[in-house]
Amino acid sequence: MLSYDVVEWGKPLRKAERETPKASGTEVLLRLKYCGVCHSDVHIRDGYFELGGGKRLHMSERGMNPPVTLGHEPYGTIIAAGPEAGDVPIGADRLVYPWTGCGTCTRCREGMDNHCMAPHYIGIQRPGGYADHLLVPHPRYLIDASGVDPTWAATLSCSGLSTYAAVSKLNPIPREEWVAVIGAGGLGLTAIAMLRATGHERIVAVDIDAAKLDAAGKAGAAATLDGRDAEAAKKLRQIAAGPIYGAVDLVGTTETASLALGALRKGGRLILVGLYGGEIPVSVVATIQRALTIQGSHLGTVAELKTVVAFAREGRLQPIPIQKRPLSEVSRTLDELKAGAIVGRVVVGM
Repeated sequence: MLSYDVVEWGKPLRKAERETPKASGTEVLLRLKYCGVCHSDVHIRDGYFELGGGKRLHMSERGMNPPVTLGHEPYGTIIAAGPEAGDVPIGADRLVYPWTGCGTCTRCREGMDNHCMAPHYIGIQRPGGYADHLLVPHPRYLIDASGVDPTWAATLSCSGLSTYAAVSKLNPIPREEWVAVIGAGGLGLTAIAMLRATGHERIVAVDIDAAKLDAAGKAGAAATLDGRDAEAAKKLRQIAAGPIYGAVDLVGTTETASLALGALRKGGRLILVGLYGGEIPVSVVATIQRALTIQGSHLGTVAELKTVVAFAREGRLQPIPIQKRPLSEVSRTLDELKAGAIVGRVVVGM
């Protein structure tokens, strides 16, 4: 099999060839067709996430040691299954839920693998989708996405799922209230589409890139705002004719989270999703007196991914701009994501 691997943290991915794995036990083997290229892989390739205050979470602390194959938005064709996998539809195409857990803890038994404390995520602890073959640990992680464009479907297992889970944490959103989507990259555009899929229209997109703000308007944002403006929080409140109900921060810096907090009304909610890195000073008294909710949202469940796929199949969720590139360009794509040069999403094809 062919893959593009991290051999040294912070360096370009390297092409590798090895024996194609064989499915055993409950495992299922897929010949991959597509894999989305997610911005979080920029940080993972670098070998760490910035935590703020000079602290870092190194990927070695998450059970990763090179060589590793990234890629957590895989889509492919089932070609084999282990003897304990049950009745698996050989030859069928499936979207992969990558956030696989240990399978035995309370969270996993509840169907919340993404909250497992000993995760075995595909593309992180397990080999991922920047390859032409992939082993999936159990058929329950395979989602039928028939009726959805496969290149778009591939992005749903992370950007679609993450934004659905985040937006759900704002519900119920009063129709007359405004919600800010901070960051209009691939994740932000999907968040706008997800808000509209769930029936909300008063959305303001915040970014520092004019092209991305233009894309946000086309994706359905009712208003846009340049986040570099020194009075961005004030102008955000002006757009909404008052403090806003909620914000989804798809960037995750000190500046973006602080901007959102400065614009929230009493009882407002800030949902943190982006992993760029930072920390925010929070007044305990002000948080209490303003009745604020600050909540992290990390990925989502298999059940939530099935809901996202249903939204896409039914036409409730609209696709965002997607570029298709060959797998050989995955490392260059990560470079462009790091530079902020991509509008929408990129999916690599095998």
